Amino acid sequence: MSFEYESEKREFVRVQTDIPVRYKFLSRAIPIESEGVYEGTTSNLSGSGLLMVGKLPGMSWIPGLLMGEILLGVNILLPSVDIPMKALTRVSWIESFQRGSDKCAMGLRYQDISKENQDELLKYIIKAQIAR
Repeated sequence: MSFEYESEKREFVRVQTDIPVRYKFLSRAIPIESEGVYEGTTSNLSGSGLLMVGKLPGMSWIPGLLMGEILLGVNILLPSVDIPMKALTRVSWIESFQRGSDKCAMGLRYQDISKENQDELLKYIIKAQIAR
């Protein structure tokens, strides 16, 4: 039995980078017990999303994250800008992680980002690509 996969169609160029990210879990559908702000990093950034490594409050959160019932509000701390780039993101995927680890890699897609913040992200990405 064979499967046909649609080829990957990225909207934006990605840049490999190491940038701090602060994030918070948000939901209207599911009561969120953890009100804290978490810290993670992104190693891969684009105009449409990011790869973030960070902590999950618990394994039971994974279904809500993958079904879009829990979103992440992120603050991306670009080195070239004084104020954080804010976006509301949805988890597209979660990479497998080792038992006992509280950190995992999550593919986040911007669901809501201001035009100004997206423009700043794109400027950073273009400058990083030129510097390669």
